[in-house]
Amino acid sequence: MPRSALVAPGPALSAAERTRHARHLLLPGVGEEGQRRLANARVLLVGAGGLGSPAALYLAAAGVGTLTIVDDDLVDLTNLQRQILHGERDVGRRKVDSARDAVSRIAGATTVHTVDRRLDESSVLPLVADHDLVIDGADNFPTRALVSRACALLAVPHVWASVHRFDAQASVWWAGEGPCYHCVFPQQPSPDQVPSCAVGGVLGATVGAIGSVLAVEAIKLIVGLGEPLIGRLLVHDGLAQTWDTLTVRADPDCRVCGSEADPTAPLSGGTAEPVPAAYRPGEGVAPEDLAGLLEGGATLIDVREPGEREIVTIPGAIPLPLAAVLAGAPVPPGVLVVHCKSGGRSARAVATLRARGVDARNLDGGILAWVARIRPEESTY
Repeated sequence: MPRSALVAPGPALSAAERTRHARHLLLPGVGEEGQRRLANARVLLVGAGGLGSPAALYLAAAGVGTLTIVDDDLVDLTNLQRQILHGERDVGRRKVDSARDAVSRIAGATTVHTVDRRLDESSVLPLVADHDLVIDGADNFPTRALVSRACALLAVPHVWASVHRFDAQASVWWAGEGPCYHCVFPQQPSPDQVPSCAVGGVLGATVGAIGSVLAVEAIKLIVGLGEPLIGRLLVHDGLAQTWDTLTVRADPDCRVCGSEADPTAPLSGGTAEPVPAAYRPGEGVAPEDLAGLLEGGATLIDVREPGEREIVTIPGAIPLPLAAVLAGAPVPPGVLVVHCKSGGRSARAVATLRARGVDARNLDGGILAWVARIRPEESTY
């Protein structure tokens, strides 16, 4: 049975609005009342990237009245392969500004609010409380966990998806109606366990397909249409082109929404990955000093994945993925300079190697800093 509509109907539609949304008005279960609910809806979109792009555009086209977009990033050239809110002329702009302009071109009647900052404990609860539902297009686990806790605490639907390379998952987490995100994913992996799209790659069209699913789920909730993905995990294999659903259930002992959950516990939940104690920025090697160290006999170790090295490499670097370092793989003798993309993974490698007694040093800023300062003509990602 369809659930009750999440949002009350707004004012009567004008003649122009009825014409614009005529194809919705023809749909059983939507009609004019459903369109008025969409016009009265307030949706919080976390992330104006790959998932957020199609979700934002389709929600605006559908007639959602208010859309608040949260993102603290700038548009980068590498985003354009999948983040269709942004174009080549937007490179270097704030993503929220580019997203606002794109949404306004699609639907000038949609009110767009922008938040140019990363969500934190002080900002997430007021934002979530001011909206009917949240669409989670976050690109990192700490933000995802923060949003999940806020939604569970306030009993706000959390429309979520995750994409890795060619595969994806999606669901609607809603404490009190079904499981929350932490019921199903109680432990958050470390960054090296699940590489981001910046490390592992992602098929842009797959992100588009799943972002559209997010928009469909949001519309169903707002209007009271069909069966939302509450208690179900949608699993997509893009290479096999299969779509499956798994039943998932609320965990009565969930530390976020279970009977013993502490509503006063920190929303962050300690999910942020700390910088290893054996290394802190400023203790490593500046890109400008790398050549001199290598000439003096140091060895450069690249802990990135093979696909990353195909895009750009530092001449002379020896490939040794982070997982191999953490597993205790042998390394050359003498001074080692370790690098990854931007310094995070290599910092973990340096901490591990120093614990083994190796004179290891991190390349501050990784290969991105090296390209920016030494070889700006090289590709980045």
